[in-house]
Amino acid sequence: MEFDIVELSRLQFAMTAMYHFLFVPLTLGLSILLAIMETVYVMTGRPIWRQMTKFWGTLFGINFVLGVATGITMEFQFGMNWSYYSHYVGDIFGAPLAVEGLMAFFLEATFVGLFFFGWDKLSEVQHMIVTWLVALGSNLSALWILIANGWMQNPVGAVFNPETMRMEMTSFFDVVFNQVAQAKFVHTVSAGYVTAAVFVMGVSAWYLLKGRHTELARRSVTVASSFGLAAALSVVVLGDESGYSATHTQKMKLAAIEGMWETHDAPAPFNLVGFPDKEARETHYAIEIPWVMGLIGTRSLTEEMPGINDLVEEAEKRIRNGIIAYDALMTIRETRGNVPDEARRLFEQSSDDLGYAFLLKRYVDDPRDANEQQIAMAAEDTVPGVAPLFWAFRIMVGLGFSYIAVMAYFFVQASFKGMHFPRPALWLAVIIIPTPWIAAELGWFVAEYGRQPWTVDGVLPTALSASHLSVAELLITLAGFVTFYTVLFIIEMGLMLKYIRKGPSEDVEETEAWMARHEHRLRTHDGKGPFAPEPAE
Repeated sequence: MEFDIVELSRLQFAMTAMYHFLFVPLTLGLSILLAIMETVYVMTGRPIWRQMTKFWGTLFGINFVLGVATGITMEFQFGMNWSYYSHYVGDIFGAPLAVEGLMAFFLEATFVGLFFFGWDKLSEVQHMIVTWLVALGSNLSALWILIANGWMQNPVGAVFNPETMRMEMTSFFDVVFNQVAQAKFVHTVSAGYVTAAVFVMGVSAWYLLKGRHTELARRSVTVASSFGLAAALSVVVLGDESGYSATHTQKMKLAAIEGMWETHDAPAPFNLVGFPDKEARETHYAIEIPWVMGLIGTRSLTEEMPGINDLVEEAEKRIRNGIIAYDALMTIRETRGNVPDEARRLFEQSSDDLGYAFLLKRYVDDPRDANEQQIAMAAEDTVPGVAPLFWAFRIMVGLGFSYIAVMAYFFVQASFKGMHFPRPALWLAVIIIPTPWIAAELGWFVAEYGRQPWTVDGVLPTALSASHLSVAELLITLAGFVTFYTVLFIIEMGLMLKYIRKGPSEDVEETEAWMARHEHRLRTHDGKGPFAPEPAE
């Protein structure tokens, strides 16, 4: 078997990124759920909500620490495995990551410490504020990372400087408010909220099946189902927004996800299922839903959506225009200080397609020497793997809709049916605990694999981005990362299961103090009020 440096580098980064994202969504969602639970505790004074916050906070802490460990390692790979990428676009890509470290990560890390060690040092309101700041820090961290990733999907606010041979930022505002980045942020954090809601509901369902910690479990199911229902609905709505933005920024990715080879008359249908065949340029046995793809992709009934074949032809035109830009760029480099006006004019006219000329570097050292066959091959390279994208997207969407049904059922049972949960429903809640992670990983697969052959869409091909490493070095580091991350994953699972089996600690002194206050209130007034506790049993 022949190993390729670029493919090994991609494999290593994919492995570390997917391991890292096992921890991220639970951190995002649990941080908000903790803030909600502690807010209820401050409003009611009931110790059960304090116990809930502490218990779920312990699981949050385990997940947070291991998420940080895997995230730091992943970011170092930009310098180790993707040094040319870091050189070429580091001025833009590095800025959001720097802000994330300075603003979000330190905010989050500081207040995580106060959350765990400040229970007896801070007032109830102060500690609640700390918990909300932990949630804010977690979500801000995701925001800046997704701004960086969104720029890779839609590189706005930057231009190529022929003098430095690098991309340079022209508008930080455009980078931050990139439509792809904003859509990815809200979609990703909503998916994290669903992940945490399913986790909390599943663990609580297990307690109810075992008849343990039932008061905590019932309240946790109530919070998780209502929060999870809102989040699941948001994921579907915001996923639709991602599809709409892809129509303008990543047409090839959207066409591949849809398995749409030919341009359809408006409005385009949605292929519910089918079997994409890249060799035959056809999706066999497709079951179509009329109009749906046109409405998702264009928000209209009159706009066409281009198919893969037309987009390949468009890519070929852009490659030819990119060759003109490349030729002008070489002239600029060779005549530094005395650049001909014609060369500068040609470069300015065609520089947007320079990245397409770089696709030819896979086949020829100088894109200007490419023949017709090589140009056609480079254009064909712009088509990602259609079948994997097609099915990954549909499994992800199917799981997303299933969470709406599950959360709606538990919400109704908790809110209107006296918290009566049939045992089959509780077992279902336990069984589906891993599925949000599957959906999240599939989502990232669609986003990143669907962008190929680009590291930065339309700007820098993946084949040019990797460091000059040896196969042996990559294999050794890949084996090391797999081993290290597997050990961390085993530690995570062991600690989580240990503390789930142990359950919440019984805060006896706090409970007795609350009962004394409660009895005093009953003796001094009728107990009515917006936050009045339930009568003691």
